[in-house]
Amino acid sequence: MIGILSDSHDNLVALRKAVSLFRDAGCELLVHAGDFIAPFAARELEKAGCPVKAVFGNCDGEKKGLVSALKGFGKVREAPWVFEHRGTRIFLAHLDGAVANAVAKRAYDIVIYGHTHKPEVRVSGPALVVNPGETGGWLSGKGTVALFDPATGRAEIIGIG
Repeated sequence: MIGILSDSHDNLVALRKAVSLFRDAGCELLVHAGDFIAPFAARELEKAGCPVKAVFGNCDGEKKGLVSALKGFGKVREAPWVFEHRGTRIFLAHLDGAVANAVAKRAYDIVIYGHTHKPEVRVSGPALVVNPGETGGWLSGKGTVALFDPATGRAEIIGIG
């Protein structure tokens, strides 16, 4: 299982709920699609007990601090980040403008993005497109994350409060 989150925007209460959910689901990888905001928030993800891969969002100004905060259990870098996890080809970005081009390449099993704060799971060509919504819940009042099962190729949006 892969835990997917985005736009946590320093909401520690929401991050702790997400981490608990991911830990209980037995996630072997967490993917953050940007906008942690501060390094102290990124450190919360270590408690999930699995590696983290993340990209910077448009609100992530403390890039060196975020790199340092994730050191030892994860990595964060500029988007897009294309990688493979147990045979699943993953495209990870923050901005929604990258989605159409990624889908058009027909090279990825899952395209993950954030930024819009709107949860979405849809199939586009051969790719599953996932936006976990806003983990922080600041805009909608409802924090959300996603769980992706590489074995089935399915994802679901889960509310965290």
